[in-house]
Amino acid sequence: MTATPHDATLTYPGGLRARWRWGGSGQAAAVFALSEAGGSLTDLGTIVGPNPDERCRAELRIDGPAGAWAVRLASTLNDEPAAVLWDTAGLLVVKYGFHTYGLDARTGELRWSHRSATPVLVVLASSRLRHVLVQAELETFAIEADGTVAWRLAHSDVVISAELVGGRLVLGSYAGSSNVVDPATGRASPA
Repeated sequence: MTATPHDATLTYPGGLRARWRWGGSGQAAAVFALSEAGGSLTDLGTIVGPNPDERCRAELRIDGPAGAWAVRLASTLNDEPAAVLWDTAGLLVVKYGFHTYGLDARTGELRWSHRSATPVLVVLASSRLRHVLVQAELETFAIEADGTVAWRLAHSDVVISAELVGGRLVLGSYAGSSNVVDPATGRASPA
């Protein structure tokens, strides 16, 4: 029995309405069966590897003030895609599997992509930071608007949660410990 693809409808600031659809390995036909017409459509699946339709697939469609656009993504693991609008950079930053994508929020154009060695848990953005934070299971990245890595922090335990609290990045580990990091520099911060 094949699982049914998942659907989600979200809104992001700036009048962006997002419709997500994603599924497991080999479900590309089912995921893309309900693709909407209109606007541009870009398939970024080959960034993950050849034969992207054999992998897990996702489609994101945005309707916004500048028009409609859609992107298709691939992942080597079954994951729920997510995004954050980084308004100061004008990017919709998407995480799916091991990859993070910086997409122009108005057009969907790929500005940059980044691959982590472990699955990406969350992307965090703040107008107070000059970069976006990408939290993977064993590493934290600060990525600037042009896609360059501002800083990288490796972790000795698996990170299971990450959130910005009071100007600090608070990381929870699988072992139950907390780690507090200055999100501007990546250095340890007093709790």
